[in-house]
Amino acid sequence: MIACIMFCFYSGRVGAQASPEPVRPRIVVTADPELDDNNSLIRFLLYSSDLNIEGLIYASSQFHWKGDGKGTKWFVPGREYARFGMDICPCESWRWAEDERFIHDAVDAYEAVYPNLKIHEPSYPSPDDLRSKIRFGNIEFDGDISKDSPGSDLIRSLILDDQPGQLFITAWGGQSTIARALKSIQEEYEYTTAWAAIQDKVSRKVVLLPSGDQDNTYATYIKPNWPNIEYRQFRGGPHYGYGAQINAAPENAGFLTPEWMKAHVSDQGPLGDLYRVWGDGKQMVPGDKVDYFGLSGYTSQELKDMGYFVWLPVQAKGSWLGEGDNHTFMNMLGNGLRAYERGTYGGWGGRVVPNRQNANAFSMSNGSSAEEMAASMGAGNGRQDQAERPDPNFFPQAQRDFANRLHWSVTDDYAAANHEPVVTVQGPLQLLAAPGQKIPLFGAASDPDGDELSLRWWQFHTGSYLGEVTISNPDETRAEVSIPEDAVAGQTIHLIFEAADKGEPSLTRYRRVIITVIEN
Repeated sequence: MIACIMFCFYSGRVGAQASPEPVRPRIVVTADPELDDNNSLIRFLLYSSDLNIEGLIYASSQFHWKGDGKGTKWFVPGREYARFGMDICPCESWRWAEDERFIHDAVDAYEAVYPNLKIHEPSYPSPDDLRSKIRFGNIEFDGDISKDSPGSDLIRSLILDDQPGQLFITAWGGQSTIARALKSIQEEYEYTTAWAAIQDKVSRKVVLLPSGDQDNTYATYIKPNWPNIEYRQFRGGPHYGYGAQINAAPENAGFLTPEWMKAHVSDQGPLGDLYRVWGDGKQMVPGDKVDYFGLSGYTSQELKDMGYFVWLPVQAKGSWLGEGDNHTFMNMLGNGLRAYERGTYGGWGGRVVPNRQNANAFSMSNGSSAEEMAASMGAGNGRQDQAERPDPNFFPQAQRDFANRLHWSVTDDYAAANHEPVVTVQGPLQLLAAPGQKIPLFGAASDPDGDELSLRWWQFHTGSYLGEVTISNPDETRAEVSIPEDAVAGQTIHLIFEAADKGEPSLTRYRRVIITVIEN
């Protein structure tokens, strides 16, 4: 029997937005051949059903670049090759395999499991569609934006097209391919009458999702020339990067062990086989003295004695290694948190907090005081130090969901796998309410596998009202929220309706309701 509870309609004062159909954001991945990029790419492809993938582009960074094949030597002070006393460069290439094809390899593995994935979710794109989006970007030298590349040409065409919605461009490596696309647009239009309109279009359309500035092209070209492009540097979310198991919270540690990784990742078919874990015997580039992660049975000192540059303590064989670029796309997923809409909304990838000095610079959310938050968001009362209310820990939900999708990839029987709950909220997801008003909330949840559901309404402290709100009957579909008397017109309150099933593994989905405070 399908678990489903219906609800009534609220006809009070509300905004104009109705509950939307799932949106598949347009997204481009640019990635260098770091092993954690490989791992992030595997997870990304497992969520390609939630996304409109427009590009899968090889990029360079200070950590990986190909060279031009002509014997040209390259050196930029302060880069990775200038550290650890290596004294290796100027050099012709840096940590780039002769026939690098990690993106192609991931899509090939995806192709092998595509028939199974389609059984569980029909929206998965075809392997040929994904393969048609692969390009090589500005990979010869890190930070070099002197000429166009197939990757920069693709990004340029996407930026200038007239498709609706924003274009989200990740930077898992350096941003030189993105910078070159923007530079080619500037070179074509800067001295024409269309320049102001082009600048406005690009600034409204493009959202950059970086893993830092790995070749300084954001600082040296993009930010000075395109200051109004939104730049979402997520913070405060799940730790997906290298060394996540070090000092992991108890509720997260179990998802990083060799036992869990073997059962739910490494042994799960072609994609699991391609996924990197500690001590797996693999190496990105033969002889790479920075990549010791595939070795096992050695101490850090022994690795150093072997000539490796050990910057992360050795972990148990088979354990979590890293997916350091996940935060750039985990908020794009169709889990109901709507985190793609605004960087400040927050989700499985963390969130950003605007800096009041620079609307396009971001700082860690739990390091900002309520006064800083209020100033940047126009908030007034309801002040409380944000550090006292950290964001929810989404890591267990994200890991269980990842494991489930890997299980889909090796399971050709729909009934032999779990599937996420379907969660809805009746009426608009944007509401208006005055201080002191009580607002009824009506949710519904069902499970395609007939699993029992655990429900709850909760406040996500990402709105500009930083105080607590009272939610009556939070564990039922029908709840009620009381708008605090000290709330100020213009402030927002974010509420989440959550459903978690009792399947194996347990899966969680959400709906976000945003209340904007108005005057009495």
